[in-house]
Amino acid sequence: MISRTLPERLPVMPLRSTIVYPLGVIGVQIGMPGTLEMLSAHPEAGLLVALVVAPGGPDDPIDPKALEKIAVASRVSDRLNMPGGTIQATVQGIARVRLADVTEADGYYTARVVSVEEKDAPEEDTREVIARTLTVLEVLAEEVDRVSLEVPRILRMNLADPGRFADLVATLANFSVSSKDEILQRLDVSERLHFALEELEQQLQRIRDIKRSSPEGEDEGDLEPEAAPPGERAAQLRNRIRLLQAQLGEVDPAEREVIDYLRQLETADLPTRVASVARAEIERLRSTGAGSPDASEIRSYVDWLLNMPWRARAPESEDIDLAAVEKELNDSLVGLTEPKQRLLDYLAVARMRGDLRGPIPCIVGPPDVGKNSLACALARGLKRPVTKLELGGRGETQIIGTRRARSGAQPGKLAAALRAVAVKNPVFVLHEMDEIGLGKVEGDPIEAMEEILEWDGRKEFVDRYLDIPFDIGEVMFIATAQDFYRIPRDLREFMVEIRIAGYTPEEKVAIVRQSMLARMVAEHGLRTEDVEFTEEGLFFLAHGYARDAGLGTLQRSLASLMRARARARAQGDDSKWVFAPARIEEVLGLPRYIATAAESSSEIGVVTGLAWTASGGELMFIEALRMPGSGRLIITGLLGDVMRESVNAAYSYVRSRSEPLGIPDDAFKDSDIHVHFPVGAIPKDGPSAGIAVTLAIASTLSNRPVRHDVAMTGEVTLRGKVLEIGGVKEKVLAAYRAGLRDVILPQGNERDLREVPDDVRANMTFHFVQRMDDVMKLALSEPPEPVLAIAEEKSQEPRAAKEA
Repeated sequence: MISRTLPERLPVMPLRSTIVYPLGVIGVQIGMPGTLEMLSAHPEAGLLVALVVAPGGPDDPIDPKALEKIAVASRVSDRLNMPGGTIQATVQGIARVRLADVTEADGYYTARVVSVEEKDAPEEDTREVIARTLTVLEVLAEEVDRVSLEVPRILRMNLADPGRFADLVATLANFSVSSKDEILQRLDVSERLHFALEELEQQLQRIRDIKRSSPEGEDEGDLEPEAAPPGERAAQLRNRIRLLQAQLGEVDPAEREVIDYLRQLETADLPTRVASVARAEIERLRSTGAGSPDASEIRSYVDWLLNMPWRARAPESEDIDLAAVEKELNDSLVGLTEPKQRLLDYLAVARMRGDLRGPIPCIVGPPDVGKNSLACALARGLKRPVTKLELGGRGETQIIGTRRARSGAQPGKLAAALRAVAVKNPVFVLHEMDEIGLGKVEGDPIEAMEEILEWDGRKEFVDRYLDIPFDIGEVMFIATAQDFYRIPRDLREFMVEIRIAGYTPEEKVAIVRQSMLARMVAEHGLRTEDVEFTEEGLFFLAHGYARDAGLGTLQRSLASLMRARARARAQGDDSKWVFAPARIEEVLGLPRYIATAAESSSEIGVVTGLAWTASGGELMFIEALRMPGSGRLIITGLLGDVMRESVNAAYSYVRSRSEPLGIPDDAFKDSDIHVHFPVGAIPKDGPSAGIAVTLAIASTLSNRPVRHDVAMTGEVTLRGKVLEIGGVKEKVLAAYRAGLRDVILPQGNERDLREVPDDVRANMTFHFVQRMDDVMKLALSEPPEPVLAIAEEKSQEPRAAKEA
């Protein structure tokens, strides 16, 4: 309140020729004896006084009671003694106050200061009155010299405060002292604006009346702008239109629109350069036809400038509270310990450095494993809003905008997302980073994304449409992808990989229990007592219907069960449904995943391999079949060139090891081998199925079954050495979800088991091999008796020939 910042009583400085309004500054020449006495008694710098208009003439006595009205608390500075005993001083207005208990002592007046509150005007009324005021002022400035042509322009820069606008009108339009005092006395801003407009209209009417009555004056009907040059004629016509509008009390809709934009500009917290560009565009709108395409383009551009978050930040988001973020991550998501820790490491570095310089996190994993949920939980912990940009199929112009010179120009999706979220420091998820540039796109989106992620350019990022630098240095970018190595190499340099391999059945059941079930019950209009899931039922659901790495299939299966229960309840069934395996199978049908031959019994030529895909780890069944022929190798399935070469290498290795495997020589001459990857298998073009293919060929040629309870992965060389592969965590989890507990891995991948969850490692047996012979010993069963007899007979034939 003002009463707390001003003394209880102030010296009073009566004025009769001028007045200063709050926030205004004027120079005054002081000659009143009482005021000179007051200044002499208070020589201190920055003296606070109360300026008030005193009634009467210059030499009339002042009645103290006449001073008890609205005044302006002001500060006096820069005093200068002038010839004749007067003082020149600068006076700066501070605020409106009401004077009470005015008394005279020691030759000057003092008064008790009472704070006052101004009454705000309705926005609709304010907009209309301001527009009419500016219209009248423009006409008045054309008619008289005492009102500068710059006055309307100056007033348009002060539209944010309607009360201050009225004060400026009185000052710049040179109102009389009595009219200025009327403006000062009115605490109702609406009344103040209306009084200023009426005063201007009266001034304009008096001027028009004088011109009509003067002999030299011309009647408006006698004006012939057609006789003037084109430029001057247009100006005369515009002036006449403004005059007629002022006389009719009307406002040009285009002028009202400009005033609305200017008021928004005054209230918006824009950088200086942006405000300057916006003001220039708004002024250009005044001279553009309201219905023209240019006007529509200007409105769109100004609207974007006014609504971009140039300075706005999320409240309570300045500091990175690691403890709050960690709590939110743990409360929102079950498991995912390693990804959470990597994100917290990233935030810790950002907190220590004070900025987000460095590579951005890229959360990599199969669909529905929680990549977006992880980013959203991170945003909640940071108390920042989250926004997202889908990069798949986006071209350069869609990401960073189109220049305004082009037809149909628009801002880019990045700028649009920032405008929608309304802050400059959100958590920004760059979704599908591995799909950028795919398909038919316009321009180079990879180069556009480099502009965004390059740290040195973030402070001055320029959207092509806005064409003004926008600071995105406070935006926390998080990318997501299914395959990190499908991201273009130039963009991978700006990222650090954070992998999510998928969930085990135990983790899926825990997630359903802790968070998913209650939410889905509520979403389907059910009550908690309407459904119950047994532990066996949830595991049956996870194993039989949702064996994928993520939670999407599981959630859809649960939704189907909920819909069936909701329908029954809507038809009057109020009993509790207990979802055990039998009930789940009744609603969902037979399980999608059942035990295959390779999982239930050992077979010749059937091997369970493990493959990594963008959707997570998957089982890959490889079949080999021997048939009469001429030694051909037939390969079928959805395979790439690398995989076909791997099959050929495996066949050559088995031929080289035919004797230890007990394979007759004529088996390669008189038999064809068909290696097939069934239709349901995962598309593959990599060498990591090498040991599985080699084992399948060896099994079918040696007539020895392959263990059904073991899965394997690894690359094999032509000489039988087993090489390490990637994606161990995803492959191990795939085997675990399928119920397989024995896995064969290359020796070099032993260190990768650190990434596998502890409960999975504890329930599985891992066999680490260095050569293909080790795989044969682990996975091939003993051959039947006839095969053993043939092998012994062949081993004895060379010895008998030698003895002969």
